[in-house]
Formats: sequence, structure tokens, C-alpha cells
Amino acid sequence: MKLLHIDSSILGDNSASRQLSGEVVKAWQAAEPGVVVTYRDLAADAISHFSAATLVAAGTAAELRNAAQQHEADLGAQALAEFLAADAVVIAAPMYNFTIPTQLKAWIDRIAVAGQTFRYTEAGPEGLCGGKKVVIVSTAGGLHAGQPTGTAHEEYLKVMFGFLGITDIEFVRAHGLAYGDEVRSKAMSDAQAQISEQLFAAA
Repeated sequence: MKLLHIDSSILGDNSASRQLSGEVVKAWQAAEPGVVVTYRDLAADAISHFSAATLVAAGTAAELRNAAQQHEADLGAQALAEFLAADAVVIAAPMYNFTIPTQLKAWIDRIAVAGQTFRYTEAGPEGLCGGKKVVIVSTAGGLHAGQPTGTAHEEYLKVMFGFLGITDIEFVRAHGLAYGDEVRSKAMSDAQAQISEQLFAAA
């Protein structure tokens, strides 16, 4: 069992999404002691954004790439390899300005690769990553789940991973974190209860 753990918050130790994603991984390890975890911190070790340089590097033969092009190609190749190898992915996805962090979007752009994680057919697009499980830790200062303001956050992630063929997607949600200490405490405790009582209830 290979588990890929992705953090994306810029808040370091003050991050609710980091705390909860870490608790998901610990609970998974307790439920399946043999799980092998690969960790990627997109805030501390950011992947460059998808750009013209990315396309040039991908379109240049390896032996002809300069150092910058090789670095760009390696970034994408490593992120894609980690994702393809994972049986499950835990993603910490805080809401920034009604959407996901820019560094998380940069990672998604590196794993959404035609011919690798999806393909187009005469019948339309086909996801190639079926069988993976994705747990998304969704945190937000306000209350956005099921609202228009959440469309570019949770709804985007469901559409994106669904496009890659992943249907086993579960959200651990802690919203309203900026609504005061009492609301924040309840949101965090409810999320922690979901992790311990529901995510691994069958284990």
C-alpha cells in the first residue's frame, strides 16, 4: 500500500489543513501498518507553475535540454511518478480566495498529463487513474461547502480527480475556522472525529 501525502498550506505549524492531513495519515498507518508514505510539501518545496518553459522542456529531447529545461522536466516527471505509484492520496486543500492554493494547482497541472493520467478517445475523455482513493482535507475560514463560493474549491477538486478516473473521493471538512474560537474548535473536533470514527471504521 503506497500513500502519497500532499500539504499545500503556507501557514506552517499554524495550519489546520496540515494538522488534519497529518492525522489522516497517522490513522491510515494505524489501520494499515505496512503503508508506505511519500510526503510532498508544496509550500516549502513549490513546483513551478505550468508555463511555456514547461512545454519547451517536454518537447525537447533529453540529450538536448539545457540545465533549466532538464530541471523543469524533472519536476513534472517526479510529481507524476509519485502520483502514478500511489494507491491513495491525502491532499490538504485549504481555501484561499475561494479556490485552492496556487501551489496545489501547480501540482495538479503536473499530474494531469494526456496519455498518462487521462486520454481522449472517440467516445470522449477517459480517466486512467481508476482504483485510487483520494482523501481531501478541506479547510476554510468561512462556510462554503455546497455554496456557489465553494465551486472553485471542493467542486473543482471533485471534477478534476473525476476527470482522471478517480471516483473514490472523500472529504474531511473543517470550515468556519475564522468564525471564532468556539466554531473553530467544534469544526476541528468534528473533523478529527470523522477521521477516527468514519474513515477507517472498517479497519
